Amino acid sequence: MSETTNLWKVFIYALITAIATGLGALPFAFFRTFRRRYLGIANAIAAGLMITASFGLINEGINYSLLRTLAGVVAGLVFIILSHKLLHDQEDIHIGILSGVDARKVLMIIGVMVAHSFAEGVGIGVSFGGGEDFGVFISLAIAIHNIPEGLAVSLVMVPRGISWVWAGLWAIFTSLPQPLMAVPSYMFVEMFRPFLPVGLGFAAGAMLWIAFSELLSDALKDTSSTVVATTVTLSVVAMTAFQVLIKH
Repeated sequence: MSETTNLWKVFIYALITAIATGLGALPFAFFRTFRRRYLGIANAIAAGLMITASFGLINEGINYSLLRTLAGVVAGLVFIILSHKLLHDQEDIHIGILSGVDARKVLMIIGVMVAHSFAEGVGIGVSFGGGEDFGVFISLAIAIHNIPEGLAVSLVMVPRGISWVWAGLWAIFTSLPQPLMAVPSYMFVEMFRPFLPVGLGFAAGAMLWIAFSELLSDALKDTSSTVVATTVTLSVVAMTAFQVLIKH
C-alpha cells in the first residue's frame, strides 16, 4: 500500500468522525418548539454531556502525561476566561438569526468544541501511527463519541431559534479540525505525540468553564435547581455509560 493511500485513509476516517457530529442534531427534526423551561433542561443536558466529556479528555490525557494534561487544563481555563471577556466587550455579534448574549454564548460553544476537535484530530493521527487497525478502531470510537457532542452543540443552538439543519452543519464544522489535524499528526507522529495531552487538557479546561459558568447558570434561570441537578446527574450517567460501552 502506498504512502498516498495511507494518508487518504487517515483523512477519510477522520472526516467520517467529523460528519458523525452532525447526527447529534437529528432528534431536533422532530422537536421544533421549546418553552422556556425546556430551554433550561436543554442547557442542563448539554452541561452534563460536556462535563463528562471533559473528564474523559483529562483521563485520556493523563495516560500520556499528568503534568502536561493539567497544564493544558489551566491553559484552557485562562484562554476561555480571556475569550469570554473579549466577546463580552463586543456588542454587535451575530450568528444567523442570533445576536447579543445568545450569539456570544453559541460562539463560545463553537469555539470550545473546535479547540476540542484539534486535540481529537491529533489523537486520530497518532493512533494510525500505531497501526491501521488501531487507527480505524480509535476513529470509529471517536465518531460514535462525537454524536452526543453534536447533540450538546444542538441543545444550545436549536432552542434559541437555529434550525436543526444549521445546528447539524455547525456541529460538523466544530469537528472539521479532526481530518485537518489527523494527516499531519500521522505523518509526524513523534513530533505531535507530546502535544496531545496538552491539547486534551486545554479542551477539557475550556469545556468545564463553559458548562459551569454559562450552561448551568442559564439552566438555573429557566427551571428549578432540583430539575437542573437531576438532569445533569442523569446526563453524566448516560454519557459515562456511553463512553465505557464504546471502549469495550
